[in-house]
Amino acid sequence: MSMFSHFKHDHGNAVVKEGMLNGVCVETIENAVSEIKGDPELAKFRFLLKNVWIDGSLNHSSIEKFYGTKQKIKHNKIFELNADEPELISGTDSYANPAEQLLHSLASCLTTTLVYHASLRNIKIEALQSEVEGDIDIRGFMGLSNEVRRGYEHIRVHFKIKTDAADLEKLKELAKFSPVYDVVSRGTKVEIFIDRM
Repeated sequence: MSMFSHFKHDHGNAVVKEGMLNGVCVETIENAVSEIKGDPELAKFRFLLKNVWIDGSLNHSSIEKFYGTKQKIKHNKIFELNADEPELISGTDSYANPAEQLLHSLASCLTTTLVYHASLRNIKIEALQSEVEGDIDIRGFMGLSNEVRRGYEHIRVHFKIKTDAADLEKLKELAKFSPVYDVVSRGTKVEIFIDRM
């Protein structure tokens, strides 16, 4: 049985096994690395999301499955996400806006990446938190200026970590393995297709 199929079905039990560091089952990750080295196709993942407009700035996304390890995999439950805008730009302020959710994605991916890579290198983390802030000029979004970028001009991530001081610089570099950090800092090709409903 492959490590991946074991992890998919038994990951609830994996978290209580010995060999845990920072809440990560190091053996599980090491086995994944070993299997991927033997078959790089196992490393190819595709994440999927469906979004429906509700009204005004309010829209709803659901995440039910993903593709990875050469198979379609259903999540244990459907994840529901909502987005809105602040009232001062005609939203209802019912949910975080998409730009704020991007900061959440960045923070959570940096955190997970840092913790996983630290665990594989036997670096103990006792506590970890971050604050993320991004500067955006909405003239770009509103089409008021071609000179103003539509997205964030600058994002700053401030981590506070309770760990050995000697490991701080190493942890900063390990966080950069984050896929979301890579997308945000380097950019990714995005294609938009529109068909009639």
